[in-house]
Amino acid sequence: MVLFLKEHRQVALHVACGDITDVQIDANNLIINANDGMLINLLNDGKREIENALRWQGLELNVEINIKKENITKEDEDIKKLKETFGDYLTIKGGKYNGLW
Repeated sequence: MVLFLKEHRQVALHVACGDITDVQIDANNLIINANDGMLINLLNDGKREIENALRWQGLELNVEINIKKENITKEDEDIKKLKETFGDYLTIKGGKYNGLW
């Protein structure tokens, strides 16, 4: 599928689809689960191209895009932003680490 997108000059969609790992096939649907807002918009805009790429491979699947829900607390958002700003100069003591920062 990604080869088709690359050959048809759908570069952004090609890169985005290359990073997707959370997919399911249910009946005649390819369900793509993603959590990035910009990625969701790109995938929704490129649904027809993705379906064409699947048909090129002989698969008659409709594409559904689902947004994954993440439980991010305000504290986690603040700490992530501080880490992005200060990098290794910031040390977090106590609390729980949930992988976001």
